[in-house]
Amino acid sequence: MNENLFASFIAPTILGLPAAVLIILFPPLLIPTSKYLINNRLITTQQWLIKLTSKQMMTMHNTKGRTWSLMLVSLIIFIATTNLLGLLPHSFTPTTQLSMNLAMAIPLWAGAVIMGFRSKIKNALAHFLPQGTPTPLIPMLVIIETISLLIQPMALAVRLTANITAGHLLMHLIGSATLAMSTINLPSTLIIFTILILLTILEIAVALIQAYVFTLLVGLYLHDNT
Repeated sequence: MNENLFASFIAPTILGLPAAVLIILFPPLLIPTSKYLINNRLITTQQWLIKLTSKQMMTMHNTKGRTWSLMLVSLIIFIATTNLLGLLPHSFTPTTQLSMNLAMAIPLWAGAVIMGFRSKIKNALAHFLPQGTPTPLIPMLVIIETISLLIQPMALAVRLTANITAGHLLMHLIGSATLAMSTINLPSTLIIFTILILLTILEIAVALIQAYVFTLLVGLYLHDNT
């Protein structure tokens, strides 16, 4: 019980070297592939989920936006598998690190914005000044819209970090309470353990939902600039 509450969020090391890179590269190894003409049920279910997710995200995009389909599908699979693996005991979740989430959000956001300025510069600049704005408010609105554009990648990263970190902290606290109550009051322990199981199910759903929300928002930024 003397373990630091935030110990699970410290980036692990192996012989003094950071192991985060190996952990980040591990989830893709869990995606099964098939070399046969007829796929098994696992491969078929996986392909069906990927097609369903891709269709859901690509419906609103035009031809230029759909060129990002492979990147967006890869992104949602990576975030989802990373979040789910982080729910395992004594594991490390890279998506609890704000630096990693910023490293994903900033290039994707910047790519979408740069594409918008290159292909539709008039429409891109029009977002900074809504139509019908009174003349005295133009400088203030341009500043506000510029700030709102620049904080989009930060909002993406902070949202993912906060949701995953909060869930892990809550599971840690309830798990510690379950262990502490096990030697004091058995009925209370069973109640807390039931709450822990329900919270774990909720966290599995949150891990998948946050992966979808992150990718969906990137898709919306792309849609606004294509």
